[in-house]
Amino acid sequence: MSMKNLDRHNRWRNKTVAFRVSPQEDEQLEIFVKLSGLTKQDYITRRLLEKEVVVQGNPRVYKALRDELAAVLDELRRIETGQGVNDELLDTIQMIATIMNGMQEDTVYGN
Repeated sequence: MSMKNLDRHNRWRNKTVAFRVSPQEDEQLEIFVKLSGLTKQDYITRRLLEKEVVVQGNPRVYKALRDELAAVLDELRRIETGQGVNDELLDTIQMIATIMNGMQEDTVYGN
């Protein structure tokens, strides 16, 4: 049995919620979690409760962005040869664009 955890509001996180996803959904979820810089638990909880996911820049997030941008470039090269665009790629590009736009706003406004 795993240890109980306290959340930011000093509440015990002792309830387990489990659900199944497809391999493609799992891959997409893993990408979004890496890009967010949050734990999987925190990312899923925020999304389920419709709270904003704020990406805090750090070396791990930077590396995830770099790796995902390289993967997107590979996919775009594959598409250039005449193959179609899948929805997962479009979702990943949207997530990266949102993160990069947020990083740009922080730079522009000095936050």
